[in-house]
Amino acid sequence: MGRIFNFEGPVFTALSRLADLFWLNLLYILCCIPLVTVGAASTALYYVTLKMARDEEGYITRSYFKSFKENFVQATVIWILFLLVVVIMITDIRIAGGGNTAEVFNSSLISNVVIVAVGVMAIVLAMTFVYVFPILAQFENTIKNTIKNAFLISIRHLPYTFLMLVITAIPVVLIWFFPALLILVLIMFSATAYINSKYFNRIFVLYMPKKEDDEETSSSGEAEA
Repeated sequence: MGRIFNFEGPVFTALSRLADLFWLNLLYILCCIPLVTVGAASTALYYVTLKMARDEEGYITRSYFKSFKENFVQATVIWILFLLVVVIMITDIRIAGGGNTAEVFNSSLISNVVIVAVGVMAIVLAMTFVYVFPILAQFENTIKNTIKNAFLISIRHLPYTFLMLVITAIPVVLIWFFPALLILVLIMFSATAYINSKYFNRIFVLYMPKKEDDEETSSSGEAEA
């Protein structure tokens, strides 16, 4: 019994991890408030949770803001690009659903084709979005290659991709249908990122430079899917 409740036992270890996730979640929410910083905040979140999942987190606050600063430009550009794509998809749906907006969409067949196409794009976007900031947190690369690799890796590891989409969606769905569970917001972002990071670590290790190639690849950390 004493082993369970000592400072290195499972109870205190779990409570310590819970406290870390709560603090990390708070940092994430605060850094997302300007909205334009969501990309950098998400990258920093995964930078920390990827380390936490490997038991290498160190100082959470310092690590978080280190990544936030280093990846700010790339993460912000990627975030804005994603927002633009979302706006375009929403616009297409609204046009397809309202015949008064454009004569070309008066045909229900064309409208259905547009809606299906946008639906497929939304799925692809969601799959890519799940990976893009964790990849940016883990690897150094250009914006174009980061987005491309996020898409290719999401396809290559489809079962993990759908699993992580479900994990990410669960707290949102719970809050939507049960508003009383809004308290989940206090930990849901960091907790889902932490759980997903356990799977990301399994995937990313497949794209890490091999030890014998370390000297050739230097420390660039570039990943090509």
